[in-house]
Amino acid sequence: MKIFFYKTLLVFFLIFVLFHLTFGAKLREIEGRLEYFKSKKNIEITKNKIRDELRNAVEKENYLTKEDAQLINEFVNKLKKELSDQN
Repeated sequence: MKIFFYKTLLVFFLIFVLFHLTFGAKLREIEGRLEYFKSKKNIEITKNKIRDELRNAVEKENYLTKEDAQLINEFVNKLKKELSDQN
């Protein structure tokens, strides 16, 4: 009975260590990334990057290629048709 108890403890201990080496490390990595994004300085950096990208987009003459515009137009028309069929 003692041997069974010791073997069971050993197995649970090894599973616990394995869990912390695999999932625990990933969880700590994800928590670190979240803390990075939650800091006030990094939020400001991200906002500034978004503003720069918006400025660049406004300066462009055309946002879409003709093919993309045609696909979006067909999709919107299909949505309009489905919405009108619902009413």
